[in-house]
Amino acid sequence: MGVRVLFLFITAAVAFRVAMLVVSMRNERALRKDGAVEYGERNSRWLALAHIAFYVAASIEGIARAASFDPITIMGLVLYVFGVGMLLVVSHLLGRLWTVKLMIARNHVLVKHPLFRWVRHPNYYLSILPELVGFALVLHAYFTLVVGLAIYAVPLAIRIFQEERAMRERFPGY
Repeated sequence: MGVRVLFLFITAAVAFRVAMLVVSMRNERALRKDGAVEYGERNSRWLALAHIAFYVAASIEGIARAASFDPITIMGLVLYVFGVGMLLVVSHLLGRLWTVKLMIARNHVLVKHPLFRWVRHPNYYLSILPELVGFALVLHAYFTLVVGLAIYAVPLAIRIFQEERAMRERFPGY
């Protein structure tokens, strides 16, 4: 796979993430205006930093490695597209409640779509993890995949714990 194609993939992936960040920020402003409370502010910053660092490290490794187009690339692309697709599904299902931050609105209604019953935290398990694994595989960034994912797992586990606690407090029987 040529360097031009690698840059195109990386650029498209970053552009998608920036577009989703814009949606998140719009939703966050509206939620704050309506009195939403944010939980785990510091961890949200660490999670964002880990996401950016993962993308940067995988991109550098992929370009340095001059990743070739092979079955691993295809598998990575399938995983990446699946993760992106699931992010679009989850953000659509959550609507105005979806942000990259952990926020509970004053009038927050628990989304009871079957996806949230089948998979606890689909935003993380069906979106973010496949996205990151797929991104690294497309770029053949194996070091980033192993080390970066292990580092990313720390703030992600904290986020899931914080989200579980906040949801249990807000929704008895959650």
